[in-house]
Amino acid sequence: MPRRTPFTATTTALGVMVLAVLIPSAASALTGSEATVVSAVPAQSQPAASPDPVPAAPSTPATPSTPASASPATKAPEVRAQRPVSNTKESRSLVPGPVTVDFKGDYLGWAMLDRHTGEVVAAENAHQTSSTESMIKIWLVSDYLRRAADSGQTVTQDWLTKASDAIRHSDDRAAQALYVANGSDESVHRMIQMCGMTDTSAYKSWWSRTQMSPRDALRLASCVADGTAAGAEWTGWVLSEMQRVEGSTARADQQATRGGGRWGIIDGVPSTLARTLAIKNGWTAIGADSSWHLNCLAISDDWIMSVMTRYPVANGLQYGADVCASVAGQLLPRA
Repeated sequence: MPRRTPFTATTTALGVMVLAVLIPSAASALTGSEATVVSAVPAQSQPAASPDPVPAAPSTPATPSTPASASPATKAPEVRAQRPVSNTKESRSLVPGPVTVDFKGDYLGWAMLDRHTGEVVAAENAHQTSSTESMIKIWLVSDYLRRAADSGQTVTQDWLTKASDAIRHSDDRAAQALYVANGSDESVHRMIQMCGMTDTSAYKSWWSRTQMSPRDALRLASCVADGTAAGAEWTGWVLSEMQRVEGSTARADQQATRGGGRWGIIDGVPSTLARTLAIKNGWTAIGADSSWHLNCLAISDDWIMSVMTRYPVANGLQYGADVCASVAGQLLPRA
């Protein structure tokens, strides 16, 4: 991978893209052509960041054949019907606060979806992409479970343990097994199609290097939250596992192929909300550009939020976790 542009240090009110029209689906809500670009600080809402490097995926992905006893059929299902953006609770529209971050790095982008109205607020660079790292594991798990259910196959305890480990402990080996069982890159292409992504692209034979934008990360989370990704039988289980993510940024919680991921956006919300927040982060120190590629994703009853970053390895893992928490704390509606 070529080295990226030099790092910059800025303190700024991030530019914001606002979509404030009621729309039929999360996918259409996030279509860039529907966005109205406003001033850097909108008039009313004014929306406003180390351990040793930890690889997010094996450098040479394994290529075993799909397990016959537990893996789903290889034929991709047809794209499901258009997905609703709202949940069943009474609408409580978001009123984002200003977001100002003293960020020292190559990239910081974020986006937030109001699940009741379909409104999206996002940084002006929310269409730009970075590698997903472990954030994509919720898709790998969901894709496996949905396809198993669709083909009438029972998910064995061994595969269910892999699915749980991939989410709760961000286990790379478990994720790799699911990726291969899903057909490798075919799984990523299904994600792009089924979730209506516009910016995302697969990286051949390497799930963690999938390129995704913050606004497409909202589409991924929406796809999981509304049942498209995992299907009716498994959606509740996937969200429950996301609520049970474990471990901190501490060195003791970070191993070579798995690590603690309970940090980031969840630290920027009230503790009463944190207890039920469904999250999945992704983080890797990439040697090719000497940068942490760190992403945070969270689903609540009222909103979905993504924060994606790249910054110098020397800043450490906690730095990125704090950026995600800072953005979340500033974006959430005020009482």
